[in-house]
Amino acid sequence: MLYPFERLDIPKGFRGKPIWDEEKCSLKCRGVCAMDCPAQAIVMEKIDKKASRPIFHLDRCTFYGQCAESCPFGAITLSEEFELAQYDKESLISKQW
Repeated sequence: MLYPFERLDIPKGFRGKPIWDEEKCSLKCRGVCAMDCPAQAIVMEKIDKKASRPIFHLDRCTFYGQCAESCPFGAITLSEEFELAQYDKESLISKQW
């Protein structure tokens, strides 16, 4: 195999970069995903007094998937994206909006 020119198929159930779906997320959620993340890779950013949104720190993420499991709205899924190398740490903070 000559990576990156040749690639293996990604196995079923692979857990890659977390994806946040703003439309499914209740911005009035109390941040269950952030509370349950064992790596503390999710921080809730306040929008106003009642609403907040998640910020994913991919440099801390272990791709465990607890955030997706604990989200009551199904707003977080784990993608098949695994090539996350960056030149600076700030690029690993995912603000998807």
